[in-house]
Amino acid sequence: MKTFLFSVLMILHGLATFALPKTDTLKLSLPQVVEMAKANSIAAKQALTVKETKYWEWRTFKSNYQPQLALEGVLPGYTKTYTQVQQPNGTILFQPVHYDNSSLTLNFTQSIAATGGTIYGTTQLQRFDDFDRNNVLYNGIPYGIGYTQPLLQFNSLKWDKKIEPLKYNESKQTFIETQEKISITVSEFFFDLLLAQVNLDIADLNYANTKRILSIADTKFELGKISKNEILQLQLEVLNAQKAVGTAKRDVEIATLNLRSYTGMEGDDRIKLNMPQVVAKMTVATEKVLTEAFENRSDAIGFIRRLAEAKRDVAKARGENGLKATLKANLGYSNAGLTAFDVYRNPKNQQSVELQLSIPVMDWGRSKSRTKTAQANEQFIAYAVEQDKQTFKQQIVTQVTLFNMMKEQIKLTDAAEKIAAEKYKIASERYVLGNLSITDLSIAFQENDTAKRDYVSSLRDFWGAYYQLRYLSLYDFEKNSKITY
Repeated sequence: MKTFLFSVLMILHGLATFALPKTDTLKLSLPQVVEMAKANSIAAKQALTVKETKYWEWRTFKSNYQPQLALEGVLPGYTKTYTQVQQPNGTILFQPVHYDNSSLTLNFTQSIAATGGTIYGTTQLQRFDDFDRNNVLYNGIPYGIGYTQPLLQFNSLKWDKKIEPLKYNESKQTFIETQEKISITVSEFFFDLLLAQVNLDIADLNYANTKRILSIADTKFELGKISKNEILQLQLEVLNAQKAVGTAKRDVEIATLNLRSYTGMEGDDRIKLNMPQVVAKMTVATEKVLTEAFENRSDAIGFIRRLAEAKRDVAKARGENGLKATLKANLGYSNAGLTAFDVYRNPKNQQSVELQLSIPVMDWGRSKSRTKTAQANEQFIAYAVEQDKQTFKQQIVTQVTLFNMMKEQIKLTDAAEKIAAEKYKIASERYVLGNLSITDLSIAFQENDTAKRDYVSSLRDFWGAYYQLRYLSLYDFEKNSKITY
Protein backbone atom coordinates (compact mmCIF):
# COMPACT_ATOMS: atom_id res chain seq x y z
CA MET A 1 0.00 0.00 0.00
CA LYS A 2 2.84 2.39 0.88
CA THR A 3 4.56 1.55 -2.36
CA PHE A 4 1.38 2.31 -4.32
CA LEU A 5 0.85 5.64 -2.58
CA PHE A 6 4.49 6.59 -3.17
CA SER A 7 4.12 5.78 -6.89
CA VAL A 8 0.97 7.88 -7.18
CA LEU A 9 2.66 10.81 -5.46
CA MET A 10 5.67 10.58 -7.78
CA ILE A 11 3.40 10.54 -10.86
CA LEU A 12 1.43 13.55 -9.59
CA HIS A 13 4.69 15.38 -8.85
CA GLY A 14 5.93 14.63 -12.38
CA LEU A 15 2.69 15.87 -13.93
CA ALA A 16 2.78 19.02 -11.84
CA THR A 17 6.38 19.64 -12.82
CA PHE A 18 5.54 19.05 -16.48
CA ALA A 19 2.59 21.44 -16.26
CA LEU A 20 4.69 24.30 -14.88
CA PRO A 21 5.74 26.83 -17.51
CA LYS A 22 9.43 26.73 -18.26
CA THR A 23 11.53 29.67 -19.24
CA ASP A 24 14.87 28.76 -20.75
CA THR A 25 17.95 30.84 -20.18
CA LEU A 26 19.69 32.01 -23.32
CA LYS A 27 23.39 32.43 -22.68
CA LEU A 28 25.03 34.85 -25.10
CA SER A 29 28.54 36.14 -25.63
CA LEU A 30 29.47 39.54 -27.06
CA PRO A 31 30.41 38.17 -30.54
CA GLN A 32 27.10 36.29 -30.70
CA VAL A 33 25.09 39.42 -29.88
CA VAL A 34 27.06 41.41 -32.47
CA GLU A 35 26.33 38.84 -35.19
CA MET A 36 22.64 38.79 -34.25
CA ALA A 37 22.46 42.57 -34.62
CA LYS A 38 24.23 42.48 -37.99
CA ALA A 39 21.77 39.86 -39.23
CA ASN A 40 18.43 40.98 -37.77
CA SER A 41 18.51 44.62 -36.65
CA ILE A 42 16.59 47.34 -38.46
CA ALA A 43 19.89 49.19 -38.99
CA ALA A 44 21.32 46.15 -40.80
CA LYS A 45 18.26 45.85 -43.03
CA GLN A 46 18.42 49.55 -43.86
CA ALA A 47 22.11 49.18 -44.75
CA LEU A 48 21.27 46.30 -47.10
CA THR A 49 18.58 48.38 -48.77
CA VAL A 50 20.99 51.27 -49.31
CA LYS A 51 23.59 48.85 -50.67
CA GLU A 52 21.11 47.45 -53.18
CA THR A 53 20.06 50.98 -54.21
CA LYS A 54 23.68 51.95 -54.87
CA TYR A 55 24.20 48.77 -56.86
CA TRP A 56 21.32 49.56 -59.21
CA GLU A 57 22.52 53.15 -59.54
CA TRP A 58 25.86 51.69 -60.63
CA ARG A 59 24.12 49.44 -63.14
CA THR A 60 22.28 52.47 -64.51
CA PHE A 61 25.58 54.29 -64.97
CA LYS A 62 27.14 51.30 -66.76
CA SER A 63 24.20 51.11 -69.15
CA ASN A 64 25.00 54.63 -70.41
CA TYR A 65 28.07 53.20 -72.16
CA GLN A 66 26.30 50.22 -73.70
CA PRO A 67 24.45 50.12 -77.05
CA GLN A 68 20.82 51.16 -76.79
CA LEU A 69 18.08 49.77 -79.04
CA ALA A 70 14.61 51.32 -78.95
CA LEU A 71 11.43 50.69 -80.91
CA GLU A 72 9.19 53.72 -81.32
CA GLY A 73 5.91 54.04 -83.10
CA VAL A 74 2.58 55.76 -83.59
CA LEU A 75 -0.03 53.01 -83.95
CA PRO A 76 -2.58 54.24 -84.86
CA GLY A 77 -2.32 57.93 -85.78
CA TYR A 78 -6.01 58.34 -86.56
CA THR A 79 -7.46 61.87 -87.12
CA LYS A 80 -10.93 63.09 -88.20
CA THR A 81 -11.44 66.83 -87.82
CA TYR A 82 -11.53 70.23 -89.54
CA THR A 83 -8.22 71.96 -89.99
CA GLN A 84 -7.13 75.25 -91.50
CA VAL A 85 -5.64 75.12 -95.00
CA GLN A 86 -3.93 78.12 -96.51
CA GLN A 87 -5.05 78.82 -100.05
CA PRO A 88 -2.81 79.99 -102.96
CA ASN A 89 -4.11 83.52 -102.57
CA GLY A 90 -3.15 83.54 -98.86
CA THR A 91 -6.63 83.09 -97.42
CA ILE A 92 -7.55 80.38 -94.93
CA LEU A 93 -10.23 77.77 -95.41
CA PHE A 94 -11.25 75.12 -92.89
CA GLN A 95 -11.33 71.77 -94.63
CA PRO A 96 -12.41 68.36 -93.32
CA VAL A 97 -9.62 65.80 -92.99
CA HIS A 98 -9.94 62.10 -92.27
CA TYR A 99 -6.75 60.05 -92.18
CA ASP A 100 -4.47 57.67 -90.32
CA ASN A 101 -0.74 58.47 -90.17
CA SER A 102 1.06 55.54 -88.51
CA SER A 103 4.78 54.96 -88.21
CA LEU A 104 7.27 52.52 -86.72
CA THR A 105 10.93 53.35 -86.06
CA LEU A 106 13.81 51.21 -84.77
CA ASN A 107 16.68 53.30 -83.39
CA PHE A 108 20.17 52.21 -82.36
CA THR A 109 22.52 54.52 -80.39
CA GLN A 110 26.01 54.12 -78.96
CA SER A 111 27.76 56.77 -76.88
CA ILE A 112 31.50 57.34 -77.35
CA ALA A 113 32.96 58.23 -73.94
CA ALA A 114 36.34 59.37 -75.28
CA THR A 115 34.86 62.12 -77.46
CA GLY A 116 31.39 62.65 -75.97
CA GLY A 117 29.81 61.93 -79.35
CA THR A 118 27.01 59.57 -80.30
CA ILE A 119 26.77 57.21 -83.24
CA TYR A 120 23.29 56.16 -84.25
CA GLY A 121 21.41 54.08 -86.77
CA THR A 122 17.75 54.01 -87.74
CA THR A 123 15.19 52.27 -89.89
CA GLN A 124 11.66 53.60 -90.34
CA LEU A 125 8.39 52.80 -92.11
CA GLN A 126 5.45 55.22 -92.35
CA ARG A 127 1.93 54.59 -93.72
CA PHE A 128 -0.55 57.33 -94.58
CA ASP A 129 -4.23 56.41 -95.19
CA ASP A 130 -6.40 59.19 -96.68
CA PHE A 131 -9.95 57.98 -96.04
CA ASP A 132 -11.61 60.86 -97.89
CA ARG A 133 -9.85 60.01 -101.15
CA ASN A 134 -9.37 56.30 -100.46
CA ASN A 135 -5.63 56.68 -100.96
CA VAL A 136 -2.66 54.91 -99.28
CA LEU A 137 0.93 56.12 -99.34
CA TYR A 138 4.13 54.66 -97.82
CA ASN A 139 7.30 56.44 -96.83
CA GLY A 140 10.37 55.12 -95.10
CA ILE A 141 14.08 54.92 -94.39
CA PRO A 142 15.36 51.41 -95.09
CA TYR A 143 18.44 52.25 -93.12
CA GLY A 144 20.43 55.25 -92.06
CA ILE A 145 23.50 55.93 -89.96
CA GLY A 146 24.73 59.13 -88.39
CA TYR A 147 27.07 60.72 -85.88
CA THR A 148 26.68 63.67 -83.53
CA GLN A 149 29.79 65.27 -82.04
CA PRO A 150 29.81 68.25 -79.65
CA LEU A 151 32.87 70.42 -80.27
CA LEU A 152 34.74 72.34 -77.57
CA GLN A 153 32.11 71.34 -75.00
CA PHE A 154 32.04 69.61 -71.63
CA ASN A 155 32.23 65.79 -71.93
CA SER A 156 30.04 64.43 -69.13
CA LEU A 157 30.58 60.81 -70.21
CA LYS A 158 34.33 61.11 -69.76
CA TRP A 159 34.07 62.62 -66.28
CA ASP A 160 31.34 60.21 -65.14
CA LYS A 161 33.66 57.35 -66.09
CA LYS A 162 36.19 58.73 -63.61
CA ILE A 163 33.84 59.63 -60.78
CA GLU A 164 31.06 57.01 -60.77
CA PRO A 165 33.39 54.04 -60.05
CA LEU A 166 34.72 56.00 -57.06
CA LYS A 167 31.18 56.61 -55.83
CA TYR A 168 30.28 52.94 -56.19
CA ASN A 169 33.41 51.75 -54.37
CA GLU A 170 32.70 54.35 -51.71
CA SER A 171 29.19 52.97 -51.23
CA LYS A 172 30.53 49.42 -50.84
CA GLN A 173 32.93 50.52 -48.11
CA THR A 174 30.17 52.58 -46.50
CA PHE A 175 28.11 49.40 -46.18
CA ILE A 176 30.97 47.67 -44.33
CA GLU A 177 31.33 50.72 -42.11
CA THR A 178 27.62 50.59 -41.32
CA GLN A 179 28.01 46.97 -40.23
CA GLU A 180 30.88 47.95 -37.95
CA LYS A 181 28.85 50.88 -36.63
CA ILE A 182 26.20 48.33 -35.66
CA SER A 183 28.89 46.47 -33.69
CA ILE A 184 29.72 49.65 -31.76
CA THR A 185 26.07 50.39 -31.01
CA VAL A 186 25.07 46.87 -29.98
CA SER A 187 28.15 46.53 -27.75
CA GLU A 188 26.80 49.49 -25.76
CA PHE A 189 23.45 47.73 -25.32
CA PHE A 190 25.34 44.53 -24.42
CA PHE A 191 27.32 46.20 -21.65
CA ASP A 192 24.24 48.07 -20.39
CA LEU A 193 22.60 44.71 -19.77
CA LEU A 194 25.81 43.08 -18.50
CA LEU A 195 26.34 45.87 -15.96
CA ALA A 196 22.69 45.61 -14.92
CA GLN A 197 23.08 41.86 -14.40
CA VAL A 198 26.29 42.38 -12.42
CA ASN A 199 24.52 44.98 -10.29
CA LEU A 200 21.71 42.48 -9.66
CA ASP A 201 24.21 39.79 -8.67
CA ILE A 202 25.91 42.27 -6.34
CA ALA A 203 22.58 43.35 -4.88
CA ASP A 204 21.44 39.73 -4.29
CA LEU A 205 24.76 38.84 -2.66
CA ASN A 206 24.77 41.96 -0.49
CA TYR A 207 21.19 41.33 0.57
CA ALA A 208 21.94 37.72 1.54
CA ASN A 209 25.16 38.65 3.38
CA THR A 210 23.57 41.60 5.15
CA LYS A 211 20.72 39.42 6.41
CA ARG A 212 23.25 36.83 7.60
CA ILE A 213 25.30 39.46 9.40
CA LEU A 214 22.14 40.95 10.96
CA SER A 215 21.21 37.50 12.29
CA ILE A 216 24.66 37.18 13.87
CA ALA A 217 24.43 40.72 15.21
CA ASP A 218 21.06 39.96 16.84
CA THR A 219 22.72 37.13 18.77
CA LYS A 220 25.55 39.46 19.81
CA PHE A 221 23.06 42.10 20.90
CA GLU A 222 21.24 39.57 23.10
CA LEU A 223 24.61 38.77 24.68
CA GLY A 224 25.25 42.49 25.18
CA LYS A 225 28.31 42.62 22.92
CA ILE A 226 27.05 45.32 20.53
CA SER A 227 24.87 48.39 20.86
CA LYS A 228 21.29 48.99 19.70
CA ASN A 229 22.59 51.65 17.29
CA GLU A 230 24.63 49.03 15.44
CA ILE A 231 21.58 46.78 15.14
CA LEU A 232 19.58 49.69 13.72
CA GLN A 233 22.39 50.41 11.28
CA LEU A 234 22.37 46.81 10.07
CA GLN A 235 18.59 46.81 9.77
CA LEU A 236 18.89 49.92 7.61
CA GLU A 237 21.56 48.17 5.52
CA VAL A 238 19.19 45.21 4.97
CA LEU A 239 16.40 47.54 3.81
CA ASN A 240 18.77 49.39 1.48
CA ALA A 241 20.06 46.10 0.10
CA GLN A 242 16.49 44.92 -0.53
CA LYS A 243 15.71 48.20 -2.33
CA ALA A 244 18.88 47.76 -4.40
CA VAL A 245 17.68 44.31 -5.51
CA GLY A 246 14.39 45.78 -6.74
CA THR A 247 16.16 48.61 -8.57
CA ALA A 248 18.62 46.19 -10.15
CA LYS A 249 15.80 43.92 -11.37
CA ARG A 250 14.09 46.90 -12.98
CA ASP A 251 17.34 47.94 -14.71
CA VAL A 252 17.83 44.38 -16.00
CA GLU A 253 14.35 44.36 -17.53
CA ILE A 254 14.86 47.72 -19.23
CA ALA A 255 18.32 46.80 -20.55
CA THR A 256 17.02 43.43 -21.79
CA LEU A 257 14.17 45.11 -23.65
CA ASN A 258 16.58 47.59 -25.29
CA LEU A 259 18.94 44.80 -26.38
CA ARG A 260 16.10 42.68 -27.77
CA SER A 261 14.62 45.65 -29.61
CA TYR A 262 17.88 46.64 -31.31
CA THR A 263 19.04 43.14 -32.26
CA GLY A 264 15.60 42.01 -33.45
CA MET A 265 15.69 39.14 -30.94
CA GLU A 266 12.35 37.36 -30.61
CA GLY A 267 11.03 35.05 -27.88
CA ASP A 268 10.76 35.47 -24.13
CA ASP A 269 13.76 33.43 -23.01
CA ARG A 270 15.71 34.85 -20.13
CA ILE A 271 19.03 36.29 -21.32
CA LYS A 272 22.25 35.72 -19.42
CA LEU A 273 25.34 37.42 -20.81
CA ASN A 274 28.80 35.93 -20.55
CA MET A 275 31.59 38.15 -19.31
CA PRO A 276 33.77 39.00 -22.36
CA GLN A 277 37.44 38.15 -22.30
CA VAL A 278 40.27 40.51 -23.16
CA VAL A 279 42.39 39.67 -26.20
CA ALA A 280 45.67 40.32 -24.44
CA LYS A 281 47.93 39.10 -27.26
CA MET A 282 46.43 41.42 -29.87
CA THR A 283 48.81 44.21 -30.86
CA VAL A 284 47.75 47.30 -32.75
CA ALA A 285 50.33 49.58 -34.38
CA THR A 286 49.41 53.09 -35.46
CA GLU A 287 51.07 52.81 -38.87
CA LYS A 288 49.23 49.58 -39.61
CA VAL A 289 45.87 51.13 -38.74
CA LEU A 290 46.60 54.23 -40.85
CA THR A 291 47.63 52.11 -43.83
CA GLU A 292 44.49 49.97 -43.66
CA ALA A 293 42.25 53.00 -43.12
CA PHE A 294 43.52 54.78 -46.24
CA GLU A 295 43.08 51.58 -48.22
CA ASN A 296 39.66 50.57 -46.94
CA ARG A 297 37.64 53.48 -45.59
CA SER A 298 35.00 55.24 -47.67
CA ASP A 299 36.43 58.55 -46.42
CA ALA A 300 39.73 57.81 -48.19
CA ILE A 301 37.87 57.13 -51.44
CA GLY A 302 35.76 60.22 -50.77
CA PHE A 303 38.88 62.39 -50.62
CA ILE A 304 39.77 61.36 -54.19
CA ARG A 305 36.16 61.69 -55.38
CA ARG A 306 35.72 65.20 -53.98
CA LEU A 307 38.86 66.43 -55.72
CA ALA A 308 37.78 64.78 -59.00
CA GLU A 309 34.32 66.38 -58.75
CA ALA A 310 35.92 69.80 -58.20
CA LYS A 311 38.07 69.33 -61.32
CA ARG A 312 34.97 68.22 -63.24
CA ASP A 313 33.12 71.39 -62.23
CA VAL A 314 36.00 73.52 -63.51
CA ALA A 315 35.99 71.62 -66.82
CA LYS A 316 32.21 72.05 -67.04
CA ALA A 317 32.44 75.81 -66.43
CA ARG A 318 35.08 76.14 -69.14
CA GLY A 319 33.14 73.93 -71.57
CA GLU A 320 30.00 76.03 -71.21
CA ASN A 321 31.84 79.28 -71.99
CA GLY A 322 32.89 80.66 -75.35
CA LEU A 323 32.24 78.92 -78.66
CA LYS A 324 29.78 76.03 -78.66
CA ALA A 325 29.52 73.85 -81.72
CA THR A 326 27.83 70.57 -82.61
CA LEU A 327 28.58 68.62 -85.75
CA LYS A 328 25.86 66.32 -87.10
CA ALA A 329 26.25 64.06 -90.11
CA ASN A 330 24.20 61.18 -91.45
CA LEU A 331 23.79 59.12 -94.57
CA GLY A 332 21.46 56.38 -95.70
CA TYR A 333 18.56 55.62 -98.00
CA SER A 334 14.94 56.72 -98.16
CA ASN A 335 12.01 56.11 -100.49
CA ALA A 336 8.25 56.40 -100.92
CA GLY A 337 5.65 54.34 -102.74
CA LEU A 338 2.17 52.96 -102.95
CA THR A 339 3.09 49.75 -101.16
CA ALA A 340 5.44 48.89 -98.32
CA PHE A 341 7.68 46.93 -100.70
CA ASP A 342 8.10 50.04 -102.87
CA VAL A 343 9.98 51.70 -100.00
CA TYR A 344 12.67 49.01 -100.11
CA ARG A 345 12.80 48.77 -103.93
CA ASN A 346 15.55 50.98 -105.39
CA PRO A 347 15.74 53.43 -102.46
CA LYS A 348 17.35 56.83 -102.98
CA ASN A 349 20.38 57.88 -101.00
CA GLN A 350 20.20 60.74 -98.55
CA GLN A 351 22.97 62.67 -96.81
CA SER A 352 23.12 65.63 -94.49
CA VAL A 353 25.88 67.53 -92.71
CA GLU A 354 25.11 70.22 -90.18
CA LEU A 355 27.31 72.38 -87.96
CA GLN A 356 25.49 74.28 -85.25
CA LEU A 357 27.29 77.26 -83.67
CA SER A 358 26.73 79.44 -80.65
CA ILE A 359 29.17 82.27 -79.93
CA PRO A 360 28.60 84.70 -77.06
CA VAL A 361 29.28 88.23 -78.26
CA MET A 362 28.68 90.10 -75.02
CA ASP A 363 27.97 88.43 -71.66
CA TRP A 364 29.39 91.12 -69.32
CA GLY A 365 31.96 88.74 -67.79
CA ARG A 366 29.49 85.95 -66.98
CA SER A 367 31.61 83.21 -68.56
CA LYS A 368 34.78 84.35 -66.81
CA SER A 369 32.93 84.61 -63.48
CA ARG A 370 31.62 81.04 -63.74
CA THR A 371 35.10 79.72 -64.46
CA LYS A 372 36.71 81.69 -61.64
CA THR A 373 34.01 80.55 -59.21
CA ALA A 374 34.62 76.91 -60.12
CA GLN A 375 38.39 77.35 -59.75
CA ALA A 376 37.99 79.01 -56.35
CA ASN A 377 35.70 76.19 -55.25
CA GLU A 378 38.27 73.64 -56.44
CA GLN A 379 40.94 75.32 -54.30
CA PHE A 380 38.60 75.43 -51.30
CA ILE A 381 37.78 71.72 -51.63
CA ALA A 382 41.50 70.92 -51.89
CA TYR A 383 42.09 72.70 -48.56
CA ALA A 384 39.02 71.05 -47.00
CA VAL A 385 40.15 67.59 -48.09
CA GLU A 386 43.61 68.21 -46.66
CA GLN A 387 42.07 69.29 -43.36
CA ASP A 388 39.79 66.24 -43.31
CA LYS A 389 42.80 64.00 -43.94
CA GLN A 390 44.59 65.49 -40.95
CA THR A 391 41.51 65.05 -38.76
CA PHE A 392 41.12 61.49 -40.05
CA LYS A 393 44.72 60.64 -39.15
CA GLN A 394 44.46 62.29 -35.74
CA GLN A 395 41.28 60.37 -34.94
CA ILE A 396 43.01 57.08 -35.74
CA VAL A 397 46.17 57.94 -33.75
CA THR A 398 44.02 58.92 -30.76
CA GLN A 399 41.94 55.76 -30.98
CA VAL A 400 45.01 53.50 -31.17
CA THR A 401 46.49 55.23 -28.12
CA LEU A 402 43.19 54.88 -26.27
CA PHE A 403 42.92 51.19 -27.15
CA ASN A 404 46.42 50.41 -25.91
CA MET A 405 45.69 52.34 -22.72
CA MET A 406 42.51 50.33 -22.22
CA LYS A 407 44.50 47.11 -22.35
CA GLU A 408 46.65 48.32 -19.46
CA GLN A 409 43.62 49.68 -17.61
CA ILE A 410 41.97 46.27 -17.75
CA LYS A 411 44.92 44.71 -15.91
CA LEU A 412 44.72 47.31 -13.15
CA THR A 413 40.95 47.05 -12.67
CA ASP A 414 41.18 43.26 -12.69
CA ALA A 415 43.80 43.33 -9.94
CA ALA A 416 41.77 45.90 -7.97
CA GLU A 417 38.64 43.75 -8.26
CA LYS A 418 40.44 40.72 -6.85
CA ILE A 419 41.93 42.71 -3.98
CA ALA A 420 38.57 44.28 -3.12
CA ALA A 421 36.87 40.85 -3.15
CA GLU A 422 39.52 39.45 -0.81
CA LYS A 423 39.23 42.49 1.46
CA TYR A 424 35.44 42.11 1.50
CA LYS A 425 35.72 38.45 2.50
CA ILE A 426 38.18 39.20 5.29
CA ALA A 427 36.06 42.10 6.57
CA SER A 428 32.96 39.87 6.74
CA GLU A 429 34.86 37.24 8.72
CA ARG A 430 36.37 39.84 11.08
CA TYR A 431 32.98 41.36 11.77
CA VAL A 432 31.57 37.94 12.65
CA LEU A 433 34.49 37.44 15.02
CA GLY A 434 33.80 40.83 16.57
CA ASN A 435 37.03 42.71 15.81
CA LEU A 436 35.71 45.02 13.03
CA SER A 437 33.26 47.91 13.24
CA ILE A 438 30.09 48.15 11.16
CA THR A 439 31.50 51.29 9.48
CA ASP A 440 34.60 49.44 8.25
CA LEU A 441 32.40 46.58 7.06
CA SER A 442 30.23 48.98 5.06
CA ILE A 443 33.33 50.50 3.49
CA ALA A 444 34.53 47.03 2.45
CA PHE A 445 31.09 46.36 0.95
CA GLN A 446 31.18 49.56 -1.09
CA GLU A 447 34.76 49.04 -2.27
CA ASN A 448 33.95 45.52 -3.44
CA ASP A 449 30.85 46.71 -5.32
CA THR A 450 32.73 49.59 -6.92
CA ALA A 451 35.61 47.33 -8.00
CA LYS A 452 33.23 44.89 -9.73
CA ARG A 453 31.47 47.73 -11.55
CA ASP A 454 34.78 49.33 -12.50
CA TYR A 455 35.94 46.06 -14.05
CA VAL A 456 32.80 45.83 -16.20
CA SER A 457 33.20 49.50 -17.17
CA SER A 458 36.83 48.89 -18.19
CA LEU A 459 35.67 45.93 -20.29
CA ARG A 460 33.11 48.22 -21.93
CA ASP A 461 35.82 50.79 -22.70
CA PHE A 462 38.17 48.11 -24.08
CA TRP A 463 35.65 46.50 -26.42
CA GLY A 464 34.22 49.88 -27.40
CA ALA A 465 37.72 51.02 -28.39
CA TYR A 466 38.29 47.73 -30.23
CA TYR A 467 35.12 47.99 -32.32
CA GLN A 468 35.87 51.67 -32.95
CA LEU A 469 39.28 50.64 -34.35
CA ARG A 470 37.60 48.10 -36.62
CA TYR A 471 35.22 50.81 -37.80
CA LEU A 472 38.02 53.30 -38.47
CA SER A 473 40.23 50.85 -40.38
CA LEU A 474 37.81 48.15 -41.65
CA TYR A 475 40.44 45.64 -40.53
CA ASP A 476 40.06 42.61 -38.24
CA PHE A 477 43.05 42.69 -35.89
CA GLU A 478 42.21 39.30 -34.36
CA LYS A 479 42.28 37.51 -37.73
CA ASN A 480 44.74 39.94 -39.37
CA SER A 481 42.58 40.37 -42.46
CA LYS A 482 40.45 43.03 -44.13
CA ILE A 483 36.78 43.06 -43.17
CA THR A 484 34.47 42.05 -46.03
CA TYR A 485 30.75 41.28 -46.31
